[in-house]
Amino acid sequence: MNTGLLLAALPLIGDDPDRVNQIRKIVVALAITGKLDSRAVSLRPAQIIESVVRVKTELAKQGAIPKQKQYAPVTQVDLPDTFSDPSQFARLGELARIEKGKTGIQQARSGSFPLVVTAAERASCDHFDFDGAAAIIPLVSSTGHGNASLNRLHYQEGRFALGTILAAVFPHEPKLISARFLFEYLSAFKDELLVTRMTGTANVTLTIGGIAEVPIPLVCPRVQKRVDELMALCDQLESARVEREATRDRLTVSSLARLNTPDSETFQDDARFMLNALPALTTRPDQIKQLRQAILDLAVRGKLVLQDPKDEPASELLKRIAKEKARLVQAGEARKAEIDPANSEGMPFFVPSNWVWTRLGSIGDWGSGSTPPRGNSELYGGSVPWFKSGELNDNRVLAGSEETVTQLAIDKGSFRLNKPGDVLLAMYGATIGKVAILAESAVTNQAVCGCTPFAGVDNQFLFLFLLSQREQFHSASEGGAQPNISKVKIVWTPFPLPPLAEQYRIVAKVDALMALCDQLETSLTDTATARSRLLDSLLAEALEPA
Repeated sequence: MNTGLLLAALPLIGDDPDRVNQIRKIVVALAITGKLDSRAVSLRPAQIIESVVRVKTELAKQGAIPKQKQYAPVTQVDLPDTFSDPSQFARLGELARIEKGKTGIQQARSGSFPLVVTAAERASCDHFDFDGAAAIIPLVSSTGHGNASLNRLHYQEGRFALGTILAAVFPHEPKLISARFLFEYLSAFKDELLVTRMTGTANVTLTIGGIAEVPIPLVCPRVQKRVDELMALCDQLESARVEREATRDRLTVSSLARLNTPDSETFQDDARFMLNALPALTTRPDQIKQLRQAILDLAVRGKLVLQDPKDEPASELLKRIAKEKARLVQAGEARKAEIDPANSEGMPFFVPSNWVWTRLGSIGDWGSGSTPPRGNSELYGGSVPWFKSGELNDNRVLAGSEETVTQLAIDKGSFRLNKPGDVLLAMYGATIGKVAILAESAVTNQAVCGCTPFAGVDNQFLFLFLLSQREQFHSASEGGAQPNISKVKIVWTPFPLPPLAEQYRIVAKVDALMALCDQLETSLTDTATARSRLLDSLLAEALEPA
């Protein structure tokens, strides 16, 4: 493999940040194995070391550097799994001096010199600490709180100030070992070479001594220069990706905004554009998630399918639902709930003229469950499925609970017996807003509210509506460590009721569009897998001896 093959493969690899970092590793692997430059190597590793030692000896005589520490030879154990020849490496402390930053970041005063900090952007300072080209390594974890991680390293030239929580690496002989090459190599392998050397519990840090022990490949200067050129290409890939993704995000947000707050005159054109542009606009999982939410929002606003004047108006349907509710309450088959009727004033959005606003408590019988005492074994392990909120995962078909309860638990406890087809809604903690449709008779714990829709309300449409309202349920939740939304707030939630026939059409349309989203997600996954395999193949070939 050579650089020509690598460059030819770049369009197939893509420019995802993880893949670009893998490309950087491939470039370094090619350099170390002698495949990056087809011309003869001008200096061998031993010759580079000899030259560096001569320079260090002279610097020590001049008092420019202190007496040098003797380092143990690099062994296979020291190397990342990627490499297998320790003779190609030396310790960083043998090749460079490592200086801790001298400027307190919080106390620094603005000025004309760059101040290198852990963030991507430079600050400024009224003085400089160092003058020269350096690879700069943070000494503290990027995430803290016991987690070892480094988001980024820096490369800096000229006069600059350096924060006290970073260290600068200055090669003893820049003509043989360039600071830029050290930066590129350490950045590509920071997790293997630097993060693994971080220590501490609450405050995870990296020491100067630990940095000095890092193995560095001994690559001739011409090859290092070629590495720098290819790394610059990686920089361009990343910059182009950032700019392209920003443009795509703006277009996606604009397109979704046009759908979520539709203009009646342009909506059909806006929707047609969005559907035609789906593959171009949705290249990341988060974008598909936004698209799914937009589909749900359109569905419950009456903007996803055309209204049919032949449909029975929802106002008449609501009257029939009210009669059905009264009959069930009188028969003891539904709970009596006094819910004020809704009107169009103060509702979250406009609905079509043949729809009507009501409330969730008016279109179904709602009730939550309970948890039998854990100390009583007679209450668990029976034949009745008992679902907890964590088992709701937006399932259209929910069956087979993790735990079951006995009939004795039902008789002694305060349970609502949910029927097949009932819609469940999670009310507690991180699961607030999760929904499911039951496929079997079952009970739930107190963190789940179940609903039996009255005749005239399609349980699939109710399921989609609840899905669309997840953020609203989260916003309405109360409590500290484990927030929850009460049953009272649920039943008083405004509900846009379409004609029954339109409910069925909406569900069918949403299913078709969600299937398209599934295809897009599968395509993204398949593409990512293929690119990862290509990268693994390229890296394996790069590591083969020349």
